[in-house]
Amino acid sequence: MKSETKSRSKAFKAVDFLLIAGAVIPLIFGIVLYVLIKPASSGIEITGAKILFTVDMPLQSLPITESQVNSWIVIVTIFFLCLYLTHGISATQPTARQHLAEWIVEKTENLVRNNMGEFFDGFAPFVAAIMGLSAFSSLLTLIGLFPPTSDLNVVGGWAVLVFILITHYKLKCGVVHYIKSFGDPVPLLAPLNVISEIATPVSMAFRHYGNVLSGSVISVLVAVGLQGLSQMVLGKLPGVLGEFPLLQIGLPAVLSVYFDLFSGCLQAFIFAMLTMLYISTGFPAEDYKEKMKNKN
Repeated sequence: MKSETKSRSKAFKAVDFLLIAGAVIPLIFGIVLYVLIKPASSGIEITGAKILFTVDMPLQSLPITESQVNSWIVIVTIFFLCLYLTHGISATQPTARQHLAEWIVEKTENLVRNNMGEFFDGFAPFVAAIMGLSAFSSLLTLIGLFPPTSDLNVVGGWAVLVFILITHYKLKCGVVHYIKSFGDPVPLLAPLNVISEIATPVSMAFRHYGNVLSGSVISVLVAVGLQGLSQMVLGKLPGVLGEFPLLQIGLPAVLSVYFDLFSGCLQAFIFAMLTMLYISTGFPAEDYKEKMKNKN
């Protein structure tokens, strides 16, 4: 019996190792790929996602960029992390990682229920995926990779997906009810309501993209500025002392903590909150209940 328990323990640890490796290997692959494709540069460089290669398509070529590759790296990493957290779930002997997984599920469900209502309880996995994908994408800058959230195409795709969900729930009472809603509270405001409808995904995309990109730009400008200031102050000293980047110690790290950690996670939370609020407020709950009663 003991030997069977030991073999199970070894098998359990082996699976744990494979799951952790599955989460880490994509990140290592991203770092190696970045080192291989990064051109030598001696000055300040602020560019968008590099095009790795293109795929010939009937209408036009499809460029495969750093944003797409890094997005898949994040997706695979999150997938294996989820498998690791849920591996070995037990009702009698919960582990620390099980408590963490249960805490994430509980907090997400409460967040969705408090902001969207019980009708949208099933949205918890989607909201958790949005927050996780956004936060991990922004945190890639901590290991030197290009964050997909700094690419308007990526964030714009998320916003379009959310807009489709918003429209889907607004159409729950029918197309006629949806068209009539543009005339609320008065028909004269219909053009403005149409513009507001179109502006929803645009504002969501530009808000997220702009905040993440601006943080990256500010961090690079400050780091380069401090490098030049260090050379100006210490440049006349002999040998290594003149090349030592003294003023670059400390402040760039503090900025990285704010822009990469705090701001990146904050923007993920804001995007998820806007998703929940736009969907729940756009859904005509009372009219839908009345429609269901009449249907029954």
